[in-house]
Amino acid sequence: MTYVVPRGFEMAGVACGIKKSGKDDLTLIHIPSGGVAAGVYTTNLVHAAPVTIDRARTPSANFRALVVNSGNANACTGERGMRDALEMCRLAGEAVGATAEQTLVMSTGIIGVFLPMEKIASGIAAATARLASDEAAFIAAAKGIMTTDAFMKVVSKQVEVAGSTVTLSGMCKGAGMIGPQMATMLAVMMTDANITPADARALLQRVADQSFNCISVEGHMSTNDTLLLLASGAASSAPLAGDDLLAFEKALLDACIELATQIPDDGEGATHLIEIEVRGTKSPKEARTIAQTIANSALVKTAITGGDPNWGRIVSAAGYAGVPFDPAGVDLTINGHPVYAQGSPLPFDPKTVSTSMKENRKTHLLLTLREGEESIRFWTSDLTVDYVRFNADYTT
Repeated sequence: MTYVVPRGFEMAGVACGIKKSGKDDLTLIHIPSGGVAAGVYTTNLVHAAPVTIDRARTPSANFRALVVNSGNANACTGERGMRDALEMCRLAGEAVGATAEQTLVMSTGIIGVFLPMEKIASGIAAATARLASDEAAFIAAAKGIMTTDAFMKVVSKQVEVAGSTVTLSGMCKGAGMIGPQMATMLAVMMTDANITPADARALLQRVADQSFNCISVEGHMSTNDTLLLLASGAASSAPLAGDDLLAFEKALLDACIELATQIPDDGEGATHLIEIEVRGTKSPKEARTIAQTIANSALVKTAITGGDPNWGRIVSAAGYAGVPFDPAGVDLTINGHPVYAQGSPLPFDPKTVSTSMKENRKTHLLLTLREGEESIRFWTSDLTVDYVRFNADYTT
């Protein structure tokens, strides 16, 4: 696959010594001519200093730079943590000829550890010297934000909007501590579309609710969850409006779903990506609540791991989600195989359904109610022994 950097952007990723492994751990993204920035953030009351800063600075019509470090979350670090995050903004802004206020910051990694600011300062200087607009720079930037990720998570698309080719390219990181409600998950979507700050903020929230807020690994909400939309405006002279803006929003949603689902697909130790589709609720909120309850059930997750079509775990999880519905109006299919209908079990071949689960990375669960017309798709990962082992030894 070819990764295209949107017009008006340059970026770099470097290793500055935050990670003991020596892998890349600092990313710098720059819009030389300035652009729009919008964000949605964790709703965790305990949140990191970078979240506080970025939330106050977005939406913005004069964004210039984003600096990201991995290996250290700069969360639960008090006043020093805030000073360090502000200093990262100052250093990155100064390096590219911008002000600190035109700069955003993100951090990810271990909670409760102070940042090694001398290393970060040298990393920003090194990244500035390598800023470029080619595929190699995009890949380096994407690698610089990774922590426990097994693979780089990226997306790159081009669509025709308002008579012009618009590029959307993004990167994210995350494999564990995933239960966003933007509300450890960081995501950046870059585009050369011309959109206003107000439109960027509104459509990003709508898109997040159908993508990054529809994923979970274990339901643990991070202190640092951040999704940023950065737009250079280089694709057209006037901001998108009307049908053109709707077309852009659809393209952004498709890109964000593709990017977001890579996170549970890489759930630490995961062997399955689970797509949970809930239909027939009275409201989108009810559909989300049921889907998320099923997604966060350890019993459902382990059944998928073992290829066990134990549909009772799925139906019972829906029942304790706190959403009222008629149990006699519930249907369930697993990978397209009907196993439960109108509140009663159906005859099916467990071996056939089990084989479909074991032989495919993706397992699809479709739960249909008869309460309304709303629906949702939600993605999670299964639960394996490797997940427990990894997180038991994370800091020791």
